[in-house]
Amino acid sequence: MSKVNFENLLEAGVHFGHLKRKWNPAMAPYIFEEKKGIHIIDLNKTIAHLDQACAAMKQIAKSGKKVLFVATKKQAKEIVSQKVAEINMPFVTERWSGGMLTNFQTTRKSIRKMSAIDKMKTDGTWETLNKRERLFKTRQREKLEKNFGSIVDMTRQPAAIFLVDILKEHIALNEAKRLNIPTFAMVDTNSNPKLVDFPIPANDDATKSITIILDAICGAIKEGLEDRKNTKVADKDAPATEEVAAEQVEATEEKQD
Repeated sequence: MSKVNFENLLEAGVHFGHLKRKWNPAMAPYIFEEKKGIHIIDLNKTIAHLDQACAAMKQIAKSGKKVLFVATKKQAKEIVSQKVAEINMPFVTERWSGGMLTNFQTTRKSIRKMSAIDKMKTDGTWETLNKRERLFKTRQREKLEKNFGSIVDMTRQPAAIFLVDILKEHIALNEAKRLNIPTFAMVDTNSNPKLVDFPIPANDDATKSITIILDAICGAIKEGLEDRKNTKVADKDAPATEEVAAEQVEATEEKQD
């Protein structure tokens, strides 16, 4: 269950959709009313769908798998990079490189190039390069860092992908669907929620709206990670507990004899 309520969402402006003329008819079930030419999102539907998304995200995190967050629009970049970094999940806030998922091996090669350049600076190879070569490598490293630095720990395709705006991130959405990767997304009144496995009807333009939804999603992932950690600790302690129990049984049997 997400920890947001109707009032929280209302204050964040999650209910504000787009102009009526820009709407997608598929969003009709999630629209409460039209006010001054603007569609108003039904926040009760938002809460219900956010709860479903959070429950699913928690299970994914508990299983130890990665969720890739994608938000390249200006008002979402900083929010996503900050909050997602806190839960150690991969994210893309710069330009989405076509084939990042469908041609994942090439993506991994780009990431390995970064590691190779870093290694050159520690094994002495860097000192053997001339000034022009160093400049080229430095610029190459900066470009790779900008595009792939935030997914450097993503050694395999993600178990799910979260998108802030499916119109803006349509390439990422299509790649995920092609690979049958579960999709989660904030869908505004101008979007088609049927394209997403876990649509969350919400204003995907306002920073406050994006923040409150991301807080809930990241909070659910954090809970899943904590549950996973606690389960590992419990499993680690289990053999010792069983051993003690066995010794107690033996001691009881000896007394009876």
